Amino acid sequence: MRPQFGDRSAYQLDPGNGTEGVREALADVAEGADVLLVKPAVPYLDVVWRVKQATGLPLAAYHVSGEYAMVHAAAQRGWVDGDRVMAETLLGIRRAGADLVITYAAGWLARRLQSA
Repeated sequence: MRPQFGDRSAYQLDPGNGTEGVREALADVAEGADVLLVKPAVPYLDVVWRVKQATGLPLAAYHVSGEYAMVHAAAQRGWVDGDRVMAETLLGIRRAGADLVITYAAGWLARRLQSA
């Protein structure tokens, strides 16, 4: 799906070039960044890992709406156990090196952790 407005190609990295993502993160560090962000999270777990290893800075990963929606759509159709897949997805993002996960599932996860 194309953006509804604006040309985003000037600031989006080549999705096939993970090295470029690490290079950009290192440039951000050189410019004084305190925290880094990888977006989207799931298709770029390798970049999450590589950026964390290269910088050691606090790292956020954005579990974008499309990733969230795919799990819900599959669960609604009975294809997957939505709670289990969402939990494993968020755990995988953390395991890849994210210190913080920004997600639409935050409320669900907070309730789940409180009842655990």
